[in-house]
Amino acid sequence: MQVRNCKKCGCLYNYVTGPSICPNCLQKIEDKFQTVKKYIQQHGRADMEEISRECEVDTGQIQQWIRQERLQFSDDSPIKVNCEMCGKMISGGRFCHACKDQMARSLNQAMGLGGVMTEAPPDRKARDNTNRMRFLDNR
Repeated sequence: MQVRNCKKCGCLYNYVTGPSICPNCLQKIEDKFQTVKKYIQQHGRADMEEISRECEVDTGQIQQWIRQERLQFSDDSPIKVNCEMCGKMISGGRFCHACKDQMARSLNQAMGLGGVMTEAPPDRKARDNTNRMRFLDNR
């Protein structure tokens, strides 16, 4: 068991996994998220400063939720974040579609795949054709 101090309030708590925030502060953040989500649903054209002011949430926290794709906006929404690679304005996530495609191509080239795979890898095909134990549902 690991005991840590909460980064938000400083209290001691039993750390299991995830951010170094106690369960009470984590619940407060989740409550704020629900408040922001409801506000956005009611005021679809609101900008980030208005949401921050009305919901009493830091703009950095709102941007984090957008990057995590917990908050999503329509294409005509004034709220955008920058792509972390090229800086293009996007409505959610960390990277724009072009940068995601470029990263996928680079990864495929690094793995020696070159293009799109058209068939299952050899080890998968061999595994699928072998005799395996199967369980029947006895009712």
